[in-house]
Amino acid sequence: MTTAKTAVKPVPNAKLRAVRMGLLMSQDDLARAIREAGTAAGEPNDASKRLVQRWEAGTTGAPRPVYARALERVTGLPIDSLGFVPVALASVQSDGQGGHDLEPSSATAPTSTPTAQTATRTPNGNYSGIWLSRYEFFSSGRDETFTGLHYVVLLQHGNKLTVRSLPDASLNPNSPLTMDLTLDGNVVTGTWVEETASEGYYAGARYHGAIQMLIEPTGRRMVGKWLGFGKEFDVNTGPWILEFKDASTNKAALEKWNVRPEA
Repeated sequence: MTTAKTAVKPVPNAKLRAVRMGLLMSQDDLARAIREAGTAAGEPNDASKRLVQRWEAGTTGAPRPVYARALERVTGLPIDSLGFVPVALASVQSDGQGGHDLEPSSATAPTSTPTAQTATRTPNGNYSGIWLSRYEFFSSGRDETFTGLHYVVLLQHGNKLTVRSLPDASLNPNSPLTMDLTLDGNVVTGTWVEETASEGYYAGARYHGAIQMLIEPTGRRMVGKWLGFGKEFDVNTGPWILEFKDASTNKAALEKWNVRPEA
């Protein structure tokens, strides 16, 4: 006996359609405006009426980064306000056994995405630049959740991403962070290492583990989770975000961002 598979119907993107109509634009008009915005920003694209139709019909769940940035310029709205599927971020909590895990029920979508007016990124899908690294972890010894912040330099070579924190740019001083990542479409997978400060709570301990993140449609946020060992002989996890800050990695940019991040 065989069972027929039921096709999942796409959910129409009513938000995008409403925004387009509010701008008094036809689908052709919106496609043309997206092309013009891309050209003006040095990121040409091939937006068409058919592409806009696929977005509004829900058959294409999220635009490619070059289209997402142009959409933000045309509408003046962040991409997560235009009805596309967001990337969820979970929260970290104690697991009651000295370690910590994620709380699934508290997973929420990001509340905002930098607009085109506040951040620009290098064209052609290259993610090199200055990023803010933010992760959460639970300290069983202090029974509290903490946030780790670093301004990092991200360099892309093909599908390899190398991440290194700037020397004076960590929330907790003298805690260098490194990441070695591989890019596959909008999925980033790799490893991380952090050396804690010798004078800090963890007294110079070296922590390391795995990480996987999804790149949001604008290409300005990578959202995912880290995995790593704890001192109670367990494996812990927590949320990790990289937020784009600056496309330049010249000396002036490095000096500008080599500062302690604000918590």
